[in-house]
Amino acid sequence: MKKILKIFLLILLFASCKTQNLFVNEVEPSKSTSFLYDANYQYKIRKDDKISLSVWGEDNLSVGSVYGIYNSNEVYGKWLLVDTNGCIEIPKIGTTIVMNKTIPELKEEIKTILKKWLVNPIIDVKVLNKEITILGEVRNPNTIQVDKDHVKLLEMISKTGGFDFYANLKSIKILRQDGENVAIANIDLTNPNDILNTNIELHPGDIVIVPSKKNKEFDKRIATIIPLTTTISAAAIIMGLF
Repeated sequence: MKKILKIFLLILLFASCKTQNLFVNEVEPSKSTSFLYDANYQYKIRKDDKISLSVWGEDNLSVGSVYGIYNSNEVYGKWLLVDTNGCIEIPKIGTTIVMNKTIPELKEEIKTILKKWLVNPIIDVKVLNKEITILGEVRNPNTIQVDKDHVKLLEMISKTGGFDFYANLKSIKILRQDGENVAIANIDLTNPNDILNTNIELHPGDIVIVPSKKNKEFDKRIATIIPLTTTISAAAIIMGLF
């Protein structure tokens, strides 16, 4: 399984026209604002997100409704895809800009519009592809769907079955998209007195890489910012080198 994931990531890497040099002067991860805890953090809708819209008692206004008898969004493609302009096409409402809006903001906006036709619309909006990817020395490397905005590193590691024997707990990498750049946090889980700071909060779209113990020297030289790339490309580079 791990071998297949590495091959897949390498293919994605070489398919990209952007290549990066990871071996640059190291910056202290604590100086990166990308990973600061934010109690008010809410996921913001992104391009290519898959969104379902449920309007209670109004199947003709719903797409992939959670209120229906059958909920088969992923199987039958019942979602609204956010296009390159950050828009979706909502039944009866039409083209709606959704990118960079939070779920509560979008729900309130749709509800306000639907009040033109419905007395008290009850709606639900979901992003179906909110995911966190865990790679490397864990028992079951996988991409895990998350429904809530606030999840912790160790909580997600537990969903993979935990660390493998050769996991290097001193140099876990967390990759996060920050505009056109990828920020990297270097996490040391071996200090039990610092667990509140190292068990950091993950966001949907993050990629966690757990390297093996044999790659200590390589891990020390990885930059904490990779410019003009994506988390998938950055993960492919790192995974391909250990």
